[in-house]
Amino acid sequence: MKRTTTTVLALVSAAALALSGCGAGTTGAGGGGGGDDSLRVGIKFDQPGMGLKKGEEYSGLDVDVAKYVAKELGKTPTFSEAPSPQRETLLKAEQLDMIVATYSITDKRKQEVGFAGPYFVAGQDLLVRSDEKAITGPETLSGKKLCSVKGSTPAQRVKEEHPDVQLQEYDTYSKCVEELVNGTVDALTTDDTILAGYASQQQYAGKLKLVGKPFSEEKYGIGLKKDDAEMCQKVTDALKKMVDSGEWQKIVDANLGPAGFKPGPGNPPTPAACG
Repeated sequence: MKRTTTTVLALVSAAALALSGCGAGTTGAGGGGGGDDSLRVGIKFDQPGMGLKKGEEYSGLDVDVAKYVAKELGKTPTFSEAPSPQRETLLKAEQLDMIVATYSITDKRKQEVGFAGPYFVAGQDLLVRSDEKAITGPETLSGKKLCSVKGSTPAQRVKEEHPDVQLQEYDTYSKCVEELVNGTVDALTTDDTILAGYASQQQYAGKLKLVGKPFSEEKYGIGLKKDDAEMCQKVTDALKKMVDSGEWQKIVDANLGPAGFKPGPGNPPTPAACG
């Protein structure tokens, strides 16, 4: 009996150690959950040029911004996926410390979560097949099948401003790209940065093109827990340093330059004051 009790205690102790190593814990002010050195960051896994997971490697502008901010905070980032429909939930449930995932700052979202930034200004555009001639802008989408992602700002804008469009919504943009190439939908809409990344992928070479008529202004921010003023200020200071040091331009050139994409008006942006 004694041996059984000892064995159970040993197993409980091992489980506790395993949990502590996996990041169990709460997020402190200005710090990452799961340990003083850890920063749990949500990114996209399927957006070439912005946030992409390939094997165990992460790449993209958002990833590099997150790494820069984490370094300035003295933290080590650990990445996990943050799909558009789940971003607010992940932050409010404190499953993540921050989200850097083409996350547009909007008044509606600010009611639920906090933001630092913007760190980039993008514009909503359209991606179509390379032989498409009829679609030249949002005003030509009437009756067309348009794809976007559930919970995203572009999807909401289309619903409000172009109700005669047949909107198809999926969980990821990569699924929209597949449907566009297959001919199931006529166009894909989201930020021009994301569309440029897809158009430049080798498997889609010569198959897709951007319409090139941005019809919105999307200010990418770093999503944070609501009302965490200390964390917001630390991240804001890091973003300002990133721009002033020239690192912002290096990150943009490295991730969007290969697609021939040039940042539009408002870049590099000045992060807004916290609060």
